[in-house]
Amino acid sequence: MPTYSYLCDGCGGTFELEQRISEDPVKKCSLCGKPQARRQIVSGNFILKGGGWYSDGYGSSGTKSSSSSSSSSDSSSSTKTESKATAAE
Repeated sequence: MPTYSYLCDGCGGTFELEQRISEDPVKKCSLCGKPQARRQIVSGNFILKGGGWYSDGYGSSGTKSSSSSSSSSDSSSSTKTESKATAAE
């Protein structure tokens, strides 16, 4: 169900209601009770949830961590090679 924003001309308060599209707009303010509420035009609530969506549009930081993990494994393998070379001497 869509969420609609309302503004009361009587008290100046704002509130939101979940309503069916087929329902008529609410006239009575839920804050002050006066029949001066009117529906506002606002941007929609569009939220992407789940693993395949990224807010910046470039992908997750998982690609960065995989490159950093490979560089750390490279440095650890070079350390092992150096220690083997010193042990052979």
